[in-house]
Amino acid sequence: MLLEARLQAASEPAHNAALNHRVLDALKHYGVSRVGFYWPLAGEFDARAAIAIWLAADSQREASLPVVSERGVPLEFHAWAPDTPMKIGHHKIAEPTSGRVVVPDLLFVPCVGFDADGFRLGYGGGYYDRTLGAWPGPKKPVTVGIAYEACRTNALQREAHDIPLDLIVTEAGLYPQPQPAD
Repeated sequence: MLLEARLQAASEPAHNAALNHRVLDALKHYGVSRVGFYWPLAGEFDARAAIAIWLAADSQREASLPVVSERGVPLEFHAWAPDTPMKIGHHKIAEPTSGRVVVPDLLFVPCVGFDADGFRLGYGGGYYDRTLGAWPGPKKPVTVGIAYEACRTNALQREAHDIPLDLIVTEAGLYPQPQPAD
């Protein structure tokens, strides 16, 4: 049901235009220089245009896409630019051939579904939870889910390994809702 709702929402140009702006707003808000994102599958928001705009504004910025070296291990993020040659990797998802590892300061994560507390539903492979759980270095990246409002649920069933995202952006809002300052 969520996959169908996502496909329907993704077919609306206004939803995608709004998400494009929200992705750029998140990048501006967090002021990062290295970002990881995902190659879009059917129904997922395609962030490549927003990332290309962000990259073009500053030559010091770097973008990266996940690479699956093997099932069950954390993802690596390899350098990507709009002209980077790609190959088909695990799960028939395009991966950059750059071979250069980039450790993102901010990670955009696709969502099949999500709840208002920042928990997401993916495809069930656990790649992002496993990757964040084994993140190299002392500082984990800011995690920003990208979803369509139609995929919001009241509460997702959670497992011990599930890690909430710092923020989820949709065409209509932000989750969890930012709390007003006292």
